Amino acid sequence: MTEQRTAHKTAAVDELSVLLAIFPPSIADRLREEGDLSQLLEVILDLGRIPTARFLAREVLLGEQDISEADLEQVAQNIGAFGQDNRAGIERTLHRISAIRNRRGKTVGLTCRVGRAVYGSIAIIDDLVRSGKSILLLGRPGVGKTTMLREVARVLADDLRKRVVVVDTSNEIAGDGDIPHPGIGRSRRMQVAAPALQHEVMIEAVENHMPEVIIIDEIGRELETQAARTIAERGVQLVATAHGNTLENLMQNPTLADLIGGIQAVTLGDEEARRRGTQKTILERKAPPTFDCVVEIQGWNRVAVHPDVARTVDSKLRGRAALPETRTIDAAGAVHQETPAQPAEPERPTPHRRGDVTPLHRGAAPPPGEPLASGKGRLKVFPYGVNRGRSEQVVRSAGLPVEIVSEPRGADAVMTTKAHYRNRPQPIAYAESSAIPVYVLRKNTAPQIEQCLLTIAQSRMPGRPMDTAVEEAEQAARTITDGQQETVDLAPQTSYIRRLQHQVAEQHAVASRSSGRDPHRRVRFFRT
Repeated sequence: MTEQRTAHKTAAVDELSVLLAIFPPSIADRLREEGDLSQLLEVILDLGRIPTARFLAREVLLGEQDISEADLEQVAQNIGAFGQDNRAGIERTLHRISAIRNRRGKTVGLTCRVGRAVYGSIAIIDDLVRSGKSILLLGRPGVGKTTMLREVARVLADDLRKRVVVVDTSNEIAGDGDIPHPGIGRSRRMQVAAPALQHEVMIEAVENHMPEVIIIDEIGRELETQAARTIAERGVQLVATAHGNTLENLMQNPTLADLIGGIQAVTLGDEEARRRGTQKTILERKAPPTFDCVVEIQGWNRVAVHPDVARTVDSKLRGRAALPETRTIDAAGAVHQETPAQPAEPERPTPHRRGDVTPLHRGAAPPPGEPLASGKGRLKVFPYGVNRGRSEQVVRSAGLPVEIVSEPRGADAVMTTKAHYRNRPQPIAYAESSAIPVYVLRKNTAPQIEQCLLTIAQSRMPGRPMDTAVEEAEQAARTITDGQQETVDLAPQTSYIRRLQHQVAEQHAVASRSSGRDPHRRVRFFRT
């Protein structure tokens, strides 16, 4: 291990010498006079100004002579070509050179950023990385997001032997040139021709290379957030960075809010608004978050972790305190965690779109697709605070294998309204203590009652709708592999079932992609 650390340190020094070689001799010599350059962050070269070196805690003027056009041209000739994002690099290194141009496209300034592979930089979140959860890293520029992302790629690929693909938009994670930097270990790197095409490369990585993990730097556009959700639905672990310092920044950013489930306005009834003491229009989360946890990088040795993004977002939207877990790492490398006390009895997630219902339960309730307690025959549903006559009418008209019962004892599910659920009456408390799923409706209306009963019948009876959806995917895959059709659109399904359909596509070597918005989001199969 000591030899490995020494080799890594030596590699970092060698790369710094390569960076110094691109500067005019007067600037390079002045930098070398500073001695230890381990704290060097970047060198600023602006036309008509004295060059400046920025260190971790100070700035140093490099000489007394202003930068000329010839100086900028010399540096440009020693590096790779600039891309559409005005970034370039030095082959086989992690250094990044960014250009400032005038209105005619002429370079009038350069920011030469020092790139380093800092081994062991993810010790503070090592348990999260190894857990398989999708992680979103936030933090101000220069705080170390990309450095941490690079080390995540190496640890997952080398230590855990996972199939890792890095979508490297600006060649900042794995360096310039066609050969990736050793800092990403065995990870594979996909370059992006232009920043606007990042979302297409993200989808291509999943469809063509069967990764277990995808690493993405700087998710910043709506198409990229949609691509990230598609990837997450296929069971791939995502580790990415995004613009913003805190989770609250994402909640206020309409473009990136979908990464944490999205936010929408919901209109409450008069009674519910009075009970809450709020206005009739409130904000609620729309969908499950794309990322399981969010890490706010506050410094090299300090982070704030939101381990359950869904719970944190729901709490904040309801005006509750949702303090993150604070982690620090001391000089000896020991990680210290401080978990603040959360509010007692946090409000549980409730339906987010008209007609949606959400099963809420305590204890080990059966997972979707498995029969409930009654096993064979009709499912027994107890409606509490829900119109019984309407429920029975829905059962008869839809021909559902459901029996409406008058007590929770022996029932397979309980159906109630949000207002009744929050008061925790005795029947609801009994259901939760007995691990009977409780389905919560926003309003006691016929459409929501119908949707709830359909959800219970389809998700809890064997053979529906999971088996049907998988069978549909199998048939679609055979249709494409036999050459009968080029594309097949499957029926809209929940995110869990869409994930199963994507797995069917992978098994048959067929390309697949999710499209549309819930509740009409569906999977399309097509020939690769």
